Amino acid sequence: MSTRLTQAIPFFEARDFLTEKTAWWQLLQQCAIGCVVVAASTYVAYTLRFPLSTAGFLYLLLVVVFSLFYGVWQATFVSLLAVSCLNFFFVPPTWSFAVSDARDWIALISFQICALVVSRLSSRESRIAREANMQRAQMEKLYELSRGILVIDLHHPPGLQLAQLIHRIYGTDDIAIFDANLARLDHVGEWSPEEQQMAKTAYLLDKNDDDPSTRIIRRLIRIGSTSIGAFAIRGDVGPMIANAISSLAAISFERYRSYENETRAESAQQAEQLRVAVLDALAHAFKTPLTAIRTASSGLMEMGTLDRTETELASLIDEESVNLNQLCTRLLQTAKLETASITFRTEPVIISKLVKDVISNLSSTLKGHPVELSIEEMDEPLHGDRELLEMILTQYLDNAAKYSAPDAPIEITVRENSSELLVSVRNRGSLIQMQDRERVFERFYRSPDAKERAPGAGVGLSIVKKAAEAHRGHVWVISSEEEGTTFFLSIPQIQAGGY
Repeated sequence: MSTRLTQAIPFFEARDFLTEKTAWWQLLQQCAIGCVVVAASTYVAYTLRFPLSTAGFLYLLLVVVFSLFYGVWQATFVSLLAVSCLNFFFVPPTWSFAVSDARDWIALISFQICALVVSRLSSRESRIAREANMQRAQMEKLYELSRGILVIDLHHPPGLQLAQLIHRIYGTDDIAIFDANLARLDHVGEWSPEEQQMAKTAYLLDKNDDDPSTRIIRRLIRIGSTSIGAFAIRGDVGPMIANAISSLAAISFERYRSYENETRAESAQQAEQLRVAVLDALAHAFKTPLTAIRTASSGLMEMGTLDRTETELASLIDEESVNLNQLCTRLLQTAKLETASITFRTEPVIISKLVKDVISNLSSTLKGHPVELSIEEMDEPLHGDRELLEMILTQYLDNAAKYSAPDAPIEITVRENSSELLVSVRNRGSLIQMQDRERVFERFYRSPDAKERAPGAGVGLSIVKKAAEAHRGHVWVISSEEEGTTFFLSIPQIQAGGY
């Protein structure tokens, strides 16, 4: 505990002593007022010759009034004084505390019991009313605090704003709030840096505590059973109110984090939209010069005036321009799939024929790799977009040829059941590590092993994933030393017009 806090404890003890002394002085003053009022009432009743019953009711009224305005102890003192005066001035023999008739004893005792019971009930009702008023005032403060939390500026961390709000509403001496997620400590008041750490200490110890001697309350801020921060308050704030403040602070922290996540997601979405637009524009821009390059290279080869070396160079230009044109096509398809601008044409597709057509189109790419085809006979054609399905199979086979060992076979398997169509393409080449099997379907991502074996841009498999999702299907890959690498495509069997 800091020196300043240690020096503060005697001050609070002295203040408590002064408060207690003041309370006793007020009690004496109120009893003196009771003496004066009883004396004045006795004088009036005796002068006007009130009978015993009338004087008793007058004294009873005084007891009730004192219990309402001051409390049960003051009313008890007044009731004892009133019984004494009633006995001395109105019960025969007068001017004496002696009682000649036993019935008068019963009357005096009944009066005293009635006065005590009435004062007790009146005092209890007054106390209940005061507590109700206090609770209503606390509820109003909590309502004001909850309203203030709703208008907190979510562009800035909530800790300092919340501390200022609590300090203003509850008039606390000092308050410190620790936000664990931001590792941030905010405070309002005159606490020293060491004292401000009490909030952080409460979080680290995962402990709530109350210290009546210093009027310091520490509470954890929780979401469910998880602590996300803590606060320390010095002031006239009860434990129940501190618990309520803790709950409201948790709501404030959670709103800030939700808004931050939402803002981050919105920014990412805008960045993604901009990236897709740029990608689409670049792909279109590349198409025209690539077409011109391919036309020129084809024209040079057809002229027949080139020597062997020049012909090989022109052929290389032609082949690479074809590859660049295919890459641009894939980029355009990716952009369209992501912006949902592609036209999805549903038509009956015979998978066996589609697979054979793709193998035929890739004959030059698959040269040197025997293709082992296993296709089940299917009762009904698949209803989907032929162009997208062809693109998926082309990418799978192209990857299998690029990354498999020389002369290694490529196995294509097509299976069908009542709920889905399953296509797999297996090759024996470089393995895909476990941590990369999800990421290879991300755009522009290439596993370290793939970068060393073959050139590429990391676009193809991301298009495959988008095309499969357009068919409400999914893709995945498994890879091992024994079985090789197998890419899968699963598409649900949906009737025509179902997409």
